[in-house]
Amino acid sequence: MERAFQTALWLLQPEVVFILGDVFDEGKWSSSQAWADDVGRFWKIFRHPPHVQLRAVAGNHDIGFHYQMNTYKIKRFEKVFNPERLFSWKGINFCVPGTQSPVDSTGGPWLISCPCLSFVMVNSVALEGDSCDICSGAEAELLELSHRLNCSREQEHRPQECGDRQRLPASAPILLQHFPLYRRNDANCSGEDAAPPDEKYTPFKERYDALSQEASRKLLWWLRPRLVLSGHTHSACEVLHGAGVLEVSVPSFSWRNRNNPSFIMGSVTATEYALAKCYLPCEDMVLTTYCTAAGGLVLLTLVHAGLVASSFHFGWNMLRKFKTTPGTSLEPLSFSHSLFTMRPVVKDSHSQGTEIYRDFP
Repeated sequence: MERAFQTALWLLQPEVVFILGDVFDEGKWSSSQAWADDVGRFWKIFRHPPHVQLRAVAGNHDIGFHYQMNTYKIKRFEKVFNPERLFSWKGINFCVPGTQSPVDSTGGPWLISCPCLSFVMVNSVALEGDSCDICSGAEAELLELSHRLNCSREQEHRPQECGDRQRLPASAPILLQHFPLYRRNDANCSGEDAAPPDEKYTPFKERYDALSQEASRKLLWWLRPRLVLSGHTHSACEVLHGAGVLEVSVPSFSWRNRNNPSFIMGSVTATEYALAKCYLPCEDMVLTTYCTAAGGLVLLTLVHAGLVASSFHFGWNMLRKFKTTPGTSLEPLSFSHSLFTMRPVVKDSHSQGTEIYRDFP
């Protein structure tokens, strides 16, 4: 992952990097020391220059599923990944006082804005819909955010209830979250990094493999996104929701979860976006290359030390001394351009051999 990420930074020169959850392996169970160790390892792997923004949403491996998460785990995650709702690009500060969403510890959505783009980052683990404190706070913030987005979309006839609140970019936002929106399974997913055939028709469990139908409808209705990016399933998929809203499930970035990991490179404007799939080297190909190279180095070392030649001559001498039958030895086979000859050697006058000749076409 380190080599792939650093190479991608160098070649593609992205402005913003989004990680769609499960940043850590077992963050939901980590002690304070284990968490600190994992954070240090993460920043070593995903180090980046100051002009590149890196943002991450929480996944179930970071804070646990709904019955495992708590305010402490959410705050611990947000302490690593700055919980600012707004950030600037290219060193130009577009944050206007009074535009930032209220900061709380509910793990609700993060709003990131630039002059023409809005990215809404949602803690999808908190969308259980059971009115727990964290879930209630997250939904309340989503409603507030929905109101702000709707006010910004009204260019001419701005509702009176919007008041003088600072507008967000008028373009539809891009939604980023860990859990995918509800779908039955991956049966309609295709591509070399889609789920394997034996898993495609396995039904998705709501609130575990994907968001519930109710939570999915709320997100689409409240935010009206133009694109949804999600993770969690470790496999790629493209799904159309509602009025043609595209959701792209981004596969895993790690060999731990699949043999052919990949990531998405996107170019986004106020009205359009373009996405491209970037594949990492396949794990089996890399291991085969390493093993072949190691075997070649061992062979070269033995040749250089003279051990291979000695072993070859010893085996050749043993072969020449080998007796197939009493009184008869088998000479080495001789090959020519179009003739194959095998001739037993005559040892005495009582054992006559038969010469065999066969011409190949």
